[in-house]
Amino acid sequence: MCDNLSKKLKRYNYLVGEIDATYHELSTKFGLSDSMMRILYTICDNGTDCPLQKICRLTGLSKQTINSALRRLEQEGIVYLEPLSPKNKNVCLTEAGKQLTQQTAGRLHEMENAVFASWPPEDVEKYIALTEAYLHALREQAALLQLPKKQNTGQHADNSL
Repeated sequence: MCDNLSKKLKRYNYLVGEIDATYHELSTKFGLSDSMMRILYTICDNGTDCPLQKICRLTGLSKQTINSALRRLEQEGIVYLEPLSPKNKNVCLTEAGKQLTQQTAGRLHEMENAVFASWPPEDVEKYIALTEAYLHALREQAALLQLPKKQNTGQHADNSL
């Protein structure tokens, strides 16, 4: 089925999976779901608030997952929503949310910074440059993807993908 995976791609996928598993373990240690942690991390990257659309884009989570996590964070007094426009909302940290975010996402940022600090600066720059190049190339490949129109059955009209 997926016979076209190169050894390098398999290794890369394994490493990405292990990195994801490490982030999951950290979320669990912090007592947060993965989605809650990703939301707090994204807000922390942005300051103390972040537009909901940006959170959706940067986390890659579904709107349903984000809304469920936000409801829980609201119930726990960690975040509140304020309107930016009739269709857009801003997710803001409460005082308790600022403390929790510092203890969780802030500590994760410290760990990630420590990793980069342990590498030679040129390796950090190369890693970031290669990651960015991979992102751009993958986006270019995604833009070229042509899928057949779906029929009413919900399946692809052509299974030759």
